[in-house]
Amino acid sequence: MFTGEEISEFLISLGITHVVIVPDSTLGPWEKELASSPKLSLVRVCREGEAWGVAAGLYLGGATPLVMIQCTGLFESGDALRNVLYDYGLPLYAVIGYRSYLNQSTLPGDTCLTFTEPILKAWNLDYRLILDPKQLDEIRAHYHACKQQQRPGVALIAEGRA
Repeated sequence: MFTGEEISEFLISLGITHVVIVPDSTLGPWEKELASSPKLSLVRVCREGEAWGVAAGLYLGGATPLVMIQCTGLFESGDALRNVLYDYGLPLYAVIGYRSYLNQSTLPGDTCLTFTEPILKAWNLDYRLILDPKQLDEIRAHYHACKQQQRPGVALIAEGRA
C-alpha cells in the first residue's frame, strides 16, 4: 500500500522521532527505509507487549515515539497496552497492520477479521481504517487530533493482496 520511503517521510513530517516495531509481512518492507533515515530511530523489540513499554519510556524521556505492530500483536499485547495507555495515561499513537483485510476471499476464516476492530473498540481506542494510499492526509489529521487532545490513537492499515 505504501512504500518505505513514503512512510518514512510521512512519519518525519509528523514529528515522530522513534518507531518501535515488530515487523510483519506488510510493515516489514518499510524497515529498511525507516532504519536508514537520519531523522528516525528504529527500535526493534521481540514481542508486541514490549513495544508499548519501550514507547512509554521514550515518551516519558521526551521523544515522540510511534508503535508499529500487526493486529495479531495487538491481541498479544493487551495488558501492556492497558497499563501504558490507561493506567499511565500516555497518549501514544500506533500504526497497526490489519492482517488479511485486503484478501479475505483467499484467506477465508482468518479470525483477525473477526477480532481486530472489536478489540480496538473494547480498548476504547480511536482508530482510522486505512484502505487506500490516498488516506495519508486522514492519518495526519487523526494523529494531530489525538495529539492535541492528549489521547491515544491508531491508524489501522489494511494488509494483504488486493
